[in-house]
Amino acid sequence: MSRSVAAVFGAGGGIGAALADGLAAEGFDETIRFARRSAGAARGDRAQPPLVDLTDEASVAQAAAYAQARGEVRLVICAAGFLHDARFAPEKSLKSLDPAHMAHAFAVNAMGPALVMKHMLPLCPREGRFVFAALSARVGSIGDNQLGGWHSYRASKAALNQFVRTAAVELARTRAQAIVVALHPGTVATPLSGPFAKSGLDVRPPDVAARELLRVIAGLAPADTGGFFDHKGAPVPW
Repeated sequence: MSRSVAAVFGAGGGIGAALADGLAAEGFDETIRFARRSAGAARGDRAQPPLVDLTDEASVAQAAAYAQARGEVRLVICAAGFLHDARFAPEKSLKSLDPAHMAHAFAVNAMGPALVMKHMLPLCPREGRFVFAALSARVGSIGDNQLGGWHSYRASKAALNQFVRTAAVELARTRAQAIVVALHPGTVATPLSGPFAKSGLDVRPPDVAARELLRVIAGLAPADTGGFFDHKGAPVPW
């Protein structure tokens, strides 16, 4: 029997690391942690996976080759994301739009996960359960947008959602049991969302958020492919 492999992209971040830690109890033979900086391999395996920069397709392709060599890939989670850094903060209005900010947001939040799909989805086994989950955000929902602002983040996550939906349609043509979804993790106490956590929000530690997301993933069925769900498993409007 082939070794079952799970892979987490963005495992150097708070939620990505917590997801990789949580997968240790999910029954996979190996959980691979892909990150921009060395994050190591889980389950006691000392082999170090290659470093991955989602804006560098060659590194994503190298990661896919590494995962394929480790066993049969059954779960892929893309947890990388960008909201702010020392240069860019979420825009409050159109007058704050900056081309460099928009380009970086789309590169990390949309194009990066799309490249992960390009190189990892072909590894989906022809038979049996396979899940690809990309962490999106409720603010990427066009139907749910009532406040405006955060233009680059909203638009890049909306683009990610379209990539997920389109990839799900394509994969379903040859892999009837494959599941490709976008997941909203809620507000998590990490450097990405922490500075913007307002009073009254349900802010959870990364390990709690990870358990919730893994519970949602475990409950997904092939009929859910192409969907967008929150951390409680409820559908999120596009």
